[in-house]
Parts: sequence; C-alpha cells; structure tokens
Amino acid sequence: MAKKVVVTGATGLLGRQVVKAFDEAGWEVTGTGLSRANPPKVLKVDLTRAEEITKLLDDVKPTVLVHCAAEKSPDKCANDPAGTKQLNVETPLLLAKETSSRGIILIYISTDYVFDGTPGAAPYQAEAETSPPNFYGETKRDGEIAVLEGSDKAVVVRVPLLYGSGENYESAVNVLLDTIWNKAGKEKVDMDHWAIRYPTNTEDVARVLKDVAEKYTSTDPSTLPKILQFSSEDKCTKYEICQRLSQVLALPMPHILANDTVDPNSTVKRPYDCHLSTKSLKDIGINVSTLDFEAWWKRELGAFRK
Repeated sequence: MAKKVVVTGATGLLGRQVVKAFDEAGWEVTGTGLSRANPPKVLKVDLTRAEEITKLLDDVKPTVLVHCAAEKSPDKCANDPAGTKQLNVETPLLLAKETSSRGIILIYISTDYVFDGTPGAAPYQAEAETSPPNFYGETKRDGEIAVLEGSDKAVVVRVPLLYGSGENYESAVNVLLDTIWNKAGKEKVDMDHWAIRYPTNTEDVARVLKDVAEKYTSTDPSTLPKILQFSSEDKCTKYEICQRLSQVLALPMPHILANDTVDPNSTVKRPYDCHLSTKSLKDIGINVSTLDFEAWWKRELGAFRK
C-alpha cells in the first residue's frame, strides 16, 4: 500500500516539484492550494482555518505532511506583518499540533534567512544560533520553534534562494530573465553585486524532501536530527547570476550595472552570506548533489535562445 503525503502550497514554485517527486516515487500525493487549487489533485484548503486542516488530515490520513506554503517575499512580509505572522508562524503551529496528535511526520520548509549572514560567519551549521536580519527571517525562525515545540515528529529543512520551472515572478532568480530580455529599455538597472547567493534548483530540493520523508518514516524520528539544511555550493551574486543567464541566452546585458555595496533595489535588510552547511543531511545518508546551473537553464530555455 502506497504511503500518503500531503503537500501544502502545492501550486507554488517548490510545491509543484515536491508533488512530482513524491508521485514519481510511488507515494499517494494530495496537494493543497488556495487561489490556484485544482481538485481533486490539489484541494482548496485555507490553512489559517483549523477546521479545514482537521478535515483534510482526517479525510486523507497521510503519513507525512510537507509544508511548503508560506509568505516568502521579505518585502511583502514587511508590508503585511499581521498576515505574514499568521501564515508563517501561527499556521505551522496549528499544523504541528494537528499532525502530532495523529502521528503524522511534519516536514517544515524554512530558509537561510534565519541567519544574519555576517561576513565570515558562513557556512552555518544546522545547530548554529539563529539571528534573523529581517522580519521575514524572524517569522520563519519563529515558525521553526513553533513546529518543533508543537510536535515530536516535526523536522525543519532550511533551503536558500530557489529557482526552477515556473513563471518568472515566482523566483528571485527566474525574474532576472525579464531584466536581461529588457535590453531594449533605455534605463540602466543597478544589480546587487554584494550579497552572496547560492541558487538551488527546486528539482533537487524536492528530491531531498522525498528522501527525508522516506528516511523519517523508516527510522524512529526521535533518533534523527530535528533540523536539516540543503543548499547548492554554487556561489554568486545577483549580478553574476545575470551574467550567467545572459551567456545561456546569448544576449548582451550592457544595461545591467554591478553595484558592489548593498542591494540598491532592496527596501528590507538582506544578509551578506547565509551559506548553509549540508552536513546534517550527509550524516544521515541523504544525497546532497545538485544540478548544474547553466546546463539546467540551457535545457529549460532552449526554445527561447537567440
């Protein structure tokens, strides 16, 4: 009998790949969404309403719940603190309590922004003390605390900047394509050449989450780490990401200018370098390999190359 998994945020950039990874591995997958729900594969569930969560869990009876749904934009978080806290802190706590009472393993997706990224401090180990640089990071750190206190079957998985198949607006990496394609524009664009990023593909993250779920359902979770971290080792600034994408597209980018002080487009404080150590995953035998950035984009954008 196939194991069952619920994936929240199943219509998002990461959620779609997580659904695919579990489905291809033979799991019975139920996704949840809200505005982009598509029953019966992706059910419309308001995760801020306790009664909808309990009905979902009682109807599906999953072995694992992977919580991908969250407010991920630091700028949007700063502009809507109440809504962000509800989605990023209160909802995870509710999920932790409801999954714990049913013996369901909860995998909570967190972020490298729980660390302040002080120059010289990276790479951060999973057990390192957190110190979020902004409100978004604070809510994700508080969400971590909530799920770990609310369930003894919860595990936190931190990930960095993500890219993958989807609409450009869904990823801070993908959206840079729009800036490159807009070469006909007369205005110059300042691009951050200060903060270090580690762009990581959603296909890799989804594979790791599936492997974590299989590990934690086949082993006593009390003997396994409560916090795991996954990241590529691909070190670059946003400006360098633009350079690499422009090479893939064979398009010039004279309109994009490097700014090596702080991100000139940011209204919220960003960390310098939050590189996550993957030792916690390696220690339990999880494969931490990642796709090649350029090779993946060449495959993804082949039809658009000029």
